Amino acid sequence: MRHTILIVEDETDINNLLARLLEAEGFETVQAYSGTEAIRLLNQENPDLILMDLLLPELCGEELLWKIRHELRCNVPVLVLTARGALKEKMDMLKAGADDYITKPFEPEEVIARIDAVLGRDGKDDQGVITYKNIELWPESRKVAVGGKELALTSREYDLLYLFVRYPERVFSRERLYELVWEGGYYGENNTVNVHVSNLRRKLREANSGEEYVQTVYGIGFQLK
Repeated sequence: MRHTILIVEDETDINNLLARLLEAEGFETVQAYSGTEAIRLLNQENPDLILMDLLLPELCGEELLWKIRHELRCNVPVLVLTARGALKEKMDMLKAGADDYITKPFEPEEVIARIDAVLGRDGKDDQGVITYKNIELWPESRKVAVGGKELALTSREYDLLYLFVRYPERVFSRERLYELVWEGGYYGENNTVNVHVSNLRRKLREANSGEEYVQTVYGIGFQLK
């Protein structure tokens, strides 16, 4: 099932960036650039989720959310994009009917993860398998195969490979990998990340006659090659 997401963002570059990101993840997208246009498209397109900025022309995000919940009595999930960092403002949006919020500037994987969580979608599990070259990953079972042969990975190695394969063009810094895989703040654990990436790289290389899959982008981090 392909979910449809209504993107409400007046900055064209950000709106288009979000559309490309979501479409690459298997979503259908509808784009609105103002609050009033969002209301019209909501009635026409019946989206499964709304991803909206707060600073909108014609009808601001707070007013748009109020109309969706009270005038239209629509229960479609709403994720708010906000540059506001104050916890109280974020809580106010949740109390007003938003399902979740994402703080700008945002990371692409965070946007997808929060959308997946609200929709009850487990990443790309709908497609059964994620592939890159001759690597295959089954997210539900966490099984990995290279060239058709199953590869044994530790939990951390699998999580690292999952990120790399899901976002093959993205360069992940060591700090970001630590935050995502170890699910905590970064405390200078360069060696922890390096060791696990090194082990993953070695296992992939040994599984496929010496071919390298993970490359170091010096001064930045790691990505697939």
